[in-house]
Amino acid sequence: MLRVLFFVLIVFALGFGFAFLADIPGEVVLTVANQEITISLMVAAIAIVTVIVAVMFIWWVLKLLLTSPDRVQRFFRSRKRDRGYQSLSTGMIAAGAGDGATARKMLKRADGLLDSTTEPLLHLLDAQAMMLEGRYDDARKKFEEMLEDPETRLLSLRGLYVEAQRLGERDAQRHYAEKAVEVAPQLNWASNAALDLKTADGDWDGAIRLLDKQKSAKQVSKEDAARKRAVLLTAMAMEFAETDPAKAKSAGMEAHKLAPEFAPAAVAAAEAAFGLNETRRGVKILETTWRKEPHPQVGLAYVNAKAGESAADRLKRAKRLEQIKPSHVETNMIVGQMAMEAGEFETARRAVADVLKAEPRESAFVLMADIEDAETGDQGKVREWMARAVRAPRDAAWTADGFVSQKWAPFSPLTGKIDAFEWKVPVETVGAKMIENDLDPMEPGKTAEVLTAEIAAAGAIIAGVVEADIEKAAETQPPKEAKNTAAEVAQAIVVETPLKEDVEQDEALDSSAEELKVPIPDDPGIDPDEKPEEDRRFRLF
Repeated sequence: MLRVLFFVLIVFALGFGFAFLADIPGEVVLTVANQEITISLMVAAIAIVTVIVAVMFIWWVLKLLLTSPDRVQRFFRSRKRDRGYQSLSTGMIAAGAGDGATARKMLKRADGLLDSTTEPLLHLLDAQAMMLEGRYDDARKKFEEMLEDPETRLLSLRGLYVEAQRLGERDAQRHYAEKAVEVAPQLNWASNAALDLKTADGDWDGAIRLLDKQKSAKQVSKEDAARKRAVLLTAMAMEFAETDPAKAKSAGMEAHKLAPEFAPAAVAAAEAAFGLNETRRGVKILETTWRKEPHPQVGLAYVNAKAGESAADRLKRAKRLEQIKPSHVETNMIVGQMAMEAGEFETARRAVADVLKAEPRESAFVLMADIEDAETGDQGKVREWMARAVRAPRDAAWTADGFVSQKWAPFSPLTGKIDAFEWKVPVETVGAKMIENDLDPMEPGKTAEVLTAEIAAAGAIIAGVVEADIEKAAETQPPKEAKNTAAEVAQAIVVETPLKEDVEQDEALDSSAEELKVPIPDDPGIDPDEKPEEDRRFRLF
């Protein structure tokens, strides 16, 4: 645009100049070889301009002829370079697509058209082609050669790190990642890899220092930095919980301040405070987290704040949690558990019933089986609750990359990623169908005394019917035959109808006697050879 404007201005200036000369009268006299040549002023101006243009044209032609060899050479060199870069581009695309044969073919073509000393991408394509061909040792040597060139040093460190990751060499991964961080701290992959590796090795101080560098370089947001720092401090508090309680408490308190809703941080800080006999501070920490996000591990730590407390005292603590977060599923679960241990079965049943209405889960049905076993010992009812627990949705657990754990960890055991564990229902159980619960949690089962009384009553009813049959037979048959029949029937009654003492002491019965069993509804029965156990409770926690 500027060139066009400049050309227009020149044309306008020339036109204006010639018009100005045309309006001015005058002549130009030239004396050549004693001859005078007289021309007008306008003609003289045109002649001068023509001479100047002719001289410029002749100079351009001469310059073109003198520089033509270089121009031709540059043309062919540029054409060769373009062909080389086209081959290199095609080879890189083939390597990215996993086509090793095409990548190798394009590499040979590009290597003949480009200079490998000035084009580092040729080395990268060569290394990638080797990896596609399965020549990992050669590719590793190629990356090591690229370390010598400052332009390809970071690229080679990345390649060596990926190769070490493929082989599972953690020491090599750490070495290359830390070296890349030293050369270029702004590399996210290097800093994140170094952070994950330091975390996996338990180097909490080194990981925290590296995290601070990332925060200073603005590689991570303030929220992410605070969360990861809380995770690292929590892991540190858990490690020093027994060896250095004061350090564990300091780390746990800082982690709790950074993430008050983070249950592992609250539990670690509270347990460290309990170990230093600072029960009130530990309880306050747990109450703060419970108020933000109730968690079963926080509840257990809270009710067990003081060692040696009775079950009734633990129930009181659970009810304080209920006051903080009423009508919550986790609150009802911890109250039900503590109420069962304290022997307040009505309270326990009511709490678990609320859970089954709001969010049926495996642990709730198992807890109901515990309550039933502790209160009544009705094994048929216990098995019914356990049958529903098998088909119920699973409880939430610590999950990371598909790995399920009951304990929290600062990094994933599969990928080594920091803060990978989440408290959620495992993926494979989401949407699981459960059998319909038709049992009433508030209706206790039958105790052994009730079952014994029902069996005795049933035996008495059968005995009365048989006696009536005996009297009827005695009236229609001879006395002797009736007597024999009465004796036989009486013997059958004795054999088939167990007495109350026989039920309570069934081990003393004669092995040849056939007992009359009244099965419990939906009860599959009990193996007669099975010996009674001391404690048949199904513990949830």
